[in-house]
Amino acid sequence: MAATEIIKRTYAPSALVGKIYAAPYGSAAPLTPIGNVLEAATEQSENVEKQDDMTMLGGGTHAEVRRVTGVKFSAKIADLNVVNYARAVLGTVSPEDAGTVMNVPGIAKLGGLIPLPHINVSDLVLKKGTTTVAAAGNFDLLPEGIWVRADAAALTDNDAITYSYSYADQVVIEALTTKAPELTFRFAGLNEADSGKPVIFDLWRVSQGVAKQLSLIKKGFGALDIEGEVLQDPTKTGVSISRYMRTIHV
Repeated sequence: MAATEIIKRTYAPSALVGKIYAAPYGSAAPLTPIGNVLEAATEQSENVEKQDDMTMLGGGTHAEVRRVTGVKFSAKIADLNVVNYARAVLGTVSPEDAGTVMNVPGIAKLGGLIPLPHINVSDLVLKKGTTTVAAAGNFDLLPEGIWVRADAAALTDNDAITYSYSYADQVVIEALTTKAPELTFRFAGLNEADSGKPVIFDLWRVSQGVAKQLSLIKKGFGALDIEGEVLQDPTKTGVSISRYMRTIHV
C-alpha cells in the first residue's frame, strides 16, 4: 500500500500503550526504557491575537493570529527506580559498594533512635567503653538505625558508645543538588484500538522539572508525577522539519 493511502484512511481510533525511552539530550548515551508509565501527554498552549471586524453592525472577528507559546510534557511514572527518582528530584547519585565502619562514636538515648548512614546493616557491635553491650534487652537493629530500648539494662541516658558494623551495596540520592535534566524521549506506542499498529512519538529536547511531590506514606501504589517543557532542538534543520517533536504512523 502506498504511503498516500495511509493519509486517506479515516478509521483511526486510538488507545495507546507502550514503552518510553529516554537519554540525556545531546549525549552519546543510548535511549533506555524508563519503566512502566501510567500516563503521558503533551499540552500545547497558544496566544491568540484578534482584530475586530468594524465593517458592519454586530461585530465579529476580521482576522486573528495564533502563535504557540509553549509545549508541556507530563507523565506519571510507576517505576521509582534510581534514574527516574534522581531526575525527578534533581539529585546526584552516589553508588556505595558494601563495606564496614569501625568504632563510630555516638550517644545513647533511652527510647531513642541512633540513625545510621547505611541500610542493610549486619554484624553490629556496640560498645560502652571497652565493654561490648549485648543486643538482647538493650537495643534493636532496625533498617533505619539502632533503637535503644527505654528499659535498657546495660545502658543509661547519654552514655558514650561506639559501634561498628558491615553494610550491603547501596545507592544514595542527594536531592536538589543539580540542574534540571534535558532529555530526549521516544514513545514506542501500540494502538490497542487499531490492531496493535505501532505509533512512534519523538520529543527531541525536554527540560524536566522537579517533581511536585514525593509520596512517603500512601494507600496504594506510589508514582512520580513529572512535568517538563519541550524546547527547541537546533540540530533539527530542513524544510518542514520540526525542532520540537514528531509522530510516525503506519
